[in-house]
Amino acid sequence: MRLFLALALVLFACKKSEEAIKETSPATQATVNTGTVAADGVRSIQIEATKDGYAPDKIPGKPGEKLKLVFTRRASGGECMAELKSPDGKLHNLPLDKPYEISVTVPNDGEVRFACGMDMFRGSIVAAKS
Repeated sequence: MRLFLALALVLFACKKSEEAIKETSPATQATVNTGTVAADGVRSIQIEATKDGYAPDKIPGKPGEKLKLVFTRRASGGECMAELKSPDGKLHNLPLDKPYEISVTVPNDGEVRFACGMDMFRGSIVAAKS
């Protein structure tokens, strides 16, 4: 009985209906600011992982641009945001309230995605059109 209850709670914690996804808060629909560019030309983008998703969840960039995504998990309940599926498909454990860096390259066209471990919350790196 306890196992069933625990499983139900985990599934419920990350479940969102399609309507809820469409009605996400403005913070999770935000587009990133310019970030900071290091001496080596790599742009660093701060991303908050909260109970409402990723902020920002859409990151524009120049095709071929090198980015360092710095995720900070702020959500302590549930397992959704405790894991990050990077654009290369690897799973990473996100520590609570500590920055975690992922290096990515903006695609030549289109977008690449990142998501929580359960694929309920998503974000993307989008190639800016010339």
